[in-house]
Amino acid sequence: MQPQWEVADVLKKVDLSNQNFTVHQEKTLRALTLCRTAALGGHVDACDSCGNISVSYNSCRNRHCPKCQGHKREEWIQAREQDLLPCSYYHVVFTIPDSLNGLAIHKPQLIYKILFDSVWATLSQFGRTENTHLGMIAILHTWGQNLSLHPHIHCIVPGGGIDANGNWKRKIKTDKYLFCTDALSNVFRAKFVAAMRKENLANQKLYDQLFAKNWVVYAKQPFGGPKQVIEYLGRYTHKVAISNHRIKNVTNHEVTISYKDYKDNSKTKQLTLKNEEFTRRFSLHILPKRFVRIRHYGILSSSWKRGKLQQLQEDLNIIRPIVETKTQHRKCYCCKVGNLVTLHVFGQRGPPKAYLIENTLASMN
Repeated sequence: MQPQWEVADVLKKVDLSNQNFTVHQEKTLRALTLCRTAALGGHVDACDSCGNISVSYNSCRNRHCPKCQGHKREEWIQAREQDLLPCSYYHVVFTIPDSLNGLAIHKPQLIYKILFDSVWATLSQFGRTENTHLGMIAILHTWGQNLSLHPHIHCIVPGGGIDANGNWKRKIKTDKYLFCTDALSNVFRAKFVAAMRKENLANQKLYDQLFAKNWVVYAKQPFGGPKQVIEYLGRYTHKVAISNHRIKNVTNHEVTISYKDYKDNSKTKQLTLKNEEFTRRFSLHILPKRFVRIRHYGILSSSWKRGKLQQLQEDLNIIRPIVETKTQHRKCYCCKVGNLVTLHVFGQRGPPKAYLIENTLASMN
C-alpha cells in the first residue's frame, strides 16, 4: 500500500535556500523533492503480455531517499548470501553519548570514522583474547525514532573466526552472548576517547564527562540460522532516517509523524513538528559526500572475499548459492506476468502525450 504522504511533501513546503544548510545538504534535499517526477525525465514502457502502456519517472537514486532503497537493498542482501559461515551470528549495537552530538554535527566525517574504528578495534581485541581473528559487518545509523541525532553502529558478527594457524575456530562458550557488554562498553569508551585525544577534538573537561558516563553497548542473542541473518540484515542495511509510511499528515505549516517511545514500553505515539523543524532534523542525518556507511571487517572484508573466504567455505564444505539477478522491478504492474519493454525515453519535457494517446487507443481497439 502506497503511503499517503512522503518526505518530499514536507520538503516542498520549506524554503530550502533559507535554512542555513550546507551545499551538500541542500542539494540532497532538493534531489528528494524531484524523485520520480517529470523533472528527472523517465520512460514509456509496454507490457509484452497484456499490452498495457505505463509511464515511469526516474528516481533520484540518492541514498537518503525513502523511495530509492529497495533495489539496492535486494542487491546487497544477495551478495551477502555468498559470505555466510556455519556458526551463530550476533547483533551488537555501539552507541556514543549525546554529549558528542555537537562534534558529530560539525565534524561528522571524523567522528563517524572514529566510531567505526573504535568499534572494530574493540571487537578485534576481544577476539584476540580467544586467539580468534573475527569478522564484522557494521552499519551506521545516526537517528532516533523522533529524528533526533543518535549516532550508533549495528554490528553483525559471526560467532567464529580464524586462529593463529589459519584454521576455523567456532565460538564454543555459552553462545548466549558474544562478549560481556559491560567489558565491551569500557574498552569501546577508552578507545574512542583515545582517538579523540589524538585528533585534539576536545578539552579535558569533556573527556572527564565522557569517562563519567556509562556508554551503551547492546547485545542480542544469536540468530537462529543463516536465513534469519539475511532477513535481519535487510531491515537495517539501507534504512533512511524516516520512512514515508511513518508520515501521518502534512499541512502547509506542520507534519505529524509516528514513532516508538522506547522509554515507554515501545508504545507507538505521534509527534507534530513544524515543517522547518522536521527538515532540520532530517538534514542531521545526511552523511558527508562519499562517506561509506556499511563497512566490512576482518574475515568479511573485501580483501578476504577475494580468495581466502571462498577457500575457507570450501574447507568447511559450504556450497555457495548461485546468485540470480532478480528482475521483479521490470514486471508489468498491471498483469504481474509480462515483462516491461521500454518504448521511449524522455527528458524534462515529459512523455510524448500524442504518442501515448495514439498507442492507448490502438491497444484498446
